Amino acid sequence: MSTKTKQETKETAEKIGEILKAFGATVSEILKTPEVKLKATEFAESVVDAVVQTSQKKVKDEEVRARVRDVGKAAKTLGDTLEKHFKANTD
Repeated sequence: MSTKTKQETKETAEKIGEILKAFGATVSEILKTPEVKLKATEFAESVVDAVVQTSQKKVKDEEVRARVRDVGKAAKTLGDTLEKHFKANTD
């Protein structure tokens, strides 16, 4: 994997990590449980580390990109599921 691609992958992973941290912080504030924020931060950091480690292995660029896209799809699915759940409960 080229240095440029590794850097782009790392930046994408960091953005995903920031989103996860923000989500955890928001949930923590809503539920008034600081432990959630801590766990979300730990989870976000582990996701970033996993993506970086995957990009450093001898894995093809296309496969790393596909894995990162799959993480993005999983995040979208989570968001869609939460939205449907809460929309159904307010109707």
